[in-house]
Amino acid sequence: MKKIILALLLITGLSGMAQNDAKAKELLDKVSNTISSYDNIYIKFDYKLVNKEAGVEQDNKGDLSISGEKYHVNFFGTTQIFDGKKTYTVIPENEEVNISDAEEEDGTLTPSKFYTFYKKGYTYRMGGEKTIHGKKIRFVKLTPIDSNSEIAGILIGVEPKTNHIYTIIENGKNGTQTILTVTKFVANQSLPADTFRFNRKKYEDQGYIIND
Repeated sequence: MKKIILALLLITGLSGMAQNDAKAKELLDKVSNTISSYDNIYIKFDYKLVNKEAGVEQDNKGDLSISGEKYHVNFFGTTQIFDGKKTYTVIPENEEVNISDAEEEDGTLTPSKFYTFYKKGYTYRMGGEKTIHGKKIRFVKLTPIDSNSEIAGILIGVEPKTNHIYTIIENGKNGTQTILTVTKFVANQSLPADTFRFNRKKYEDQGYIIND
């Protein structure tokens, strides 16, 4: 499944941290601390992928619910649920569900790491500031420490008024740019009890193939 975080790479190395801009770190830490203070969050987002040389342009929408490490995301016609132990990827087009253990997700960027991925594997510094749809957005530029990374750089746009991420722009070395823009953000709402549960019987009754 194409995960909502723009296929960002998590790199475990910590070298180069001294190059970080203190103001950039302060801003990103505020975002991380603000989001982690919520019991849960719900996000709607727009996703755009562009590669002008290849003549590729894709637009899509998705939504995401997060509570601690658990998440439920709908994106590219696929649903993915993580209940804290297992990840369930529901693919209606193929009428199948793929199930994997949590440890198989180690080292990959999952939705629950949305607001902390910058802490490892990147150097960062302050970028510019823009007013978008009446909102003041402050940008931070991230550069992968790993020179072999397929990512050239990432721009994180933060709304300092709320300490929420407004947009993430990833520029690939192959000329591909992916843009995720948050269109709705709700915190601490009353979520249905089954938000982070996988209903196996429901899909078995529909004839889905369950791949454990």
